[in-house]
Amino acid sequence: MEREGNAFYVVRKGNMVAIYKSLSDCQAQVSPSVCGPAVSVYKGYSLRRDREQYLASVGLKNASYVINEADVHNGLFGDLVPCPFQEILGSTSISTEDAKGGLRLGYSTEEAQPVSYKHVSCIIEFDGASKGNPGKAGAGAILKTEDGQLICRLREGLGVVTNNVAEYRGLILGLKHALKKGFKLVRAVGDSQLVCMQVQGIWQTKHQNMIELCKQAKELKDKFVSFQIIHVRRELNSQADAQANLAINLQNGEVHEERG
Repeated sequence: MEREGNAFYVVRKGNMVAIYKSLSDCQAQVSPSVCGPAVSVYKGYSLRRDREQYLASVGLKNASYVINEADVHNGLFGDLVPCPFQEILGSTSISTEDAKGGLRLGYSTEEAQPVSYKHVSCIIEFDGASKGNPGKAGAGAILKTEDGQLICRLREGLGVVTNNVAEYRGLILGLKHALKKGFKLVRAVGDSQLVCMQVQGIWQTKHQNMIELCKQAKELKDKFVSFQIIHVRRELNSQADAQANLAINLQNGEVHEERG
């Protein structure tokens, strides 16, 4: 009984994976209204505390969480077993016609495919530099894994712009590359209080160029499953600052990437 109390459910639909801490939430996913990609359902019991802490850090706290099935690291959920068809049906009712119409439940060992896992989250450190404000400027960004491993260093030449524009361009540069690399959960870190506050909607944008840049940053952040932006002191953002200063020597629009 205690083992069942610790059970959790992993539902794979197409190339998406959803994690549920309750059977009722899992049943809602596998309902007659669901159609399209085949569905496989797994059940686990050994969600270790460090795994729970990791899931909480990326948004799973007593709630469902959806990610790309190729984007979770191996062994995150311990041993998973195909979930019995009868258990998933529970109080819901799925007819034979529904199942034949495209909804397939992976409740047998033969049908259920293993779920592959790797990291889905990253940290973006961003900054901008302008010699003259306005002056010759550059944008810089650092992408790291949650445990601090370097993914890549980025820098972009901006021509002649203000420091605030360069700061925004550093954030946008990082967000675009995070999307390109398939990350779903992003925490952006920068020393520009203006950018951090405006992107959160706490401060208003008054100048037209700031309005356009803020809009672009918000449109990009909304493409992630989870997004945070955090203001830090300048001395804690030295790596992104270094890339922004190097970018000053690049041509306008020229982007350099150094992979970790």
